[in-house]
Amino acid sequence: MSVTDAPATEIRCMQMRGGTSKGLYFLAEDLPADPGERDALLLRLMGSPDPRQIDGLGGAHPLTSKVAVVSARPDGGVDYLFLQVSVDRAAVSDQQNCGNILVGVGPFAIERGLVPARDGTTEVVIHMVNTGSVARAIVTTPAGRVSYAGAAEIAGVPGSAAPVVLDYRGTAGSSCGALFPTGNLSDTLAGVEATCVDNGMPVVVVRAADLGVDGTEEPTALEADGELCAAVEALRLEAGTAMGLGDVTDATVPKVCLVSPARDGGTFSTRCFIPKRVHEAIGVFAAASAGVAWQVPGTVVAGLAGDHSTRDVRVEHPTGHTDLVLEVEDGAVRLTGSVRTARKLMDGLAFA
Repeated sequence: MSVTDAPATEIRCMQMRGGTSKGLYFLAEDLPADPGERDALLLRLMGSPDPRQIDGLGGAHPLTSKVAVVSARPDGGVDYLFLQVSVDRAAVSDQQNCGNILVGVGPFAIERGLVPARDGTTEVVIHMVNTGSVARAIVTTPAGRVSYAGAAEIAGVPGSAAPVVLDYRGTAGSSCGALFPTGNLSDTLAGVEATCVDNGMPVVVVRAADLGVDGTEEPTALEADGELCAAVEALRLEAGTAMGLGDVTDATVPKVCLVSPARDGGTFSTRCFIPKRVHEAIGVFAAASAGVAWQVPGTVVAGLAGDHSTRDVRVEHPTGHTDLVLEVEDGAVRLTGSVRTARKLMDGLAFA
């Protein structure tokens, strides 16, 4: 029997938009226990490797080729494993968190019966398997049912939806072991001054001007600049070693975040390489990492104007802004929080 003649594998999944990303959400029990078999199945479901992902459910972009694997915990919370499915390579990575896909985990856990819903709002404690950090999600549940309709708006997503309030815990150093993993607030990497920071996501923060751009360019223009992309990748590779991540040639972290002065009333502006493409918005944890660096004197982003003592940080990006509540005291992160939205797009069986 040929591959095309073999019976299709069907698997229960939910497709959701979480923040400014989109992905497939699974119960861990519905996926193969063996990581190799699981990853092979996810590649087939997404349609990778193929730049268009035409034979799968992926959206032909890293932001829409993501997976959440969720399971119940004995303490009443849930475990959340994030997997990044490459678009044009046969690769699945668990080397990072995703704060956007995280937004949908609370609603998904309630919909699947892992957490009982309350009337009004329901708290879901989410343990992020990738990094060991924890988030508390407050989900809108009128009459004990998840509601996706509401007035909350986030940049990069049309319309409005019900808010999901997230309070992150243990994000500082969750991937690299320290908030500033090189031991310095500023390093010279590949000839460029940069700050390496990990507040939920390993990020290399660099001034856009130091790479010869002003930080207002469209993502496609930055991606088309071969000289810039080569400089960003050289910086990223050197930073990976300095941050204790080793050879990151084939890894999805660290991200490289170009920062510049705010243009639209925010705290500062960003253009984030993730790592080859440029994010059309910014990941929640990438924003949280850059935002914490902005609050700490001595980093490359701390030199930008603004009230560095405020807890409210508005990170501008190509399609708007991301609002965060961040608090750093004596070099330690005391609070990382955000208000995001999610929406259920499809629930049923996928075929591979």
